Amino acid sequence: MIKRLISLLFLAWVLGFAWFALLPPMPAGNQKTDAIVVLTGGPGRIDRALERLEAGDARRLLISGVAREVKPHELAAEYKRPKSLFDCCVALGFEAEDTRSNATEVASWVARRNYKSIRLVTTDWHMRRAEYELGRALGDKTAILPDAVRSQPNFATLFREYHKYLAGLAGGVLGL
Repeated sequence: MIKRLISLLFLAWVLGFAWFALLPPMPAGNQKTDAIVVLTGGPGRIDRALERLEAGDARRLLISGVAREVKPHELAAEYKRPKSLFDCCVALGFEAEDTRSNATEVASWVARRNYKSIRLVTTDWHMRRAEYELGRALGDKTAILPDAVRSQPNFATLFREYHKYLAGLAGGVLGL
């Protein structure tokens, strides 16, 4: 009986990892949302968010997890965008240090503005956990459109992220 249970758990883990690694989330289309949220930490994320903002998919963008010393004009220069875009439409979040605190920072920003929908931009391997944590923080009040930045993660990145995702799910089930 115990061997069967362990075998079933192992099979579930293997199939879950295969799903996680082989079927990553994809970029979203040009759907409109109230705002765009991008989590710092991976190449292409901020570029993707700025592209979608400039395309008119939303009117505001929050970059969550920015280092305190970073200034909007520095980001504008680094990403080769007009300073006016950052002045009007880009907010910087300085409180987040990890995915869970990203979710808290984003939820607070969204609630203050009463947004009903957001486009979440992060790397494909990070999307499932980020979307889950953000969904927990936002509740049912705000729809999340996942917009994954394509990447080619190595096995170690996928393995680590899958276990972080499982830990987040377990924390949610246990109410942590």
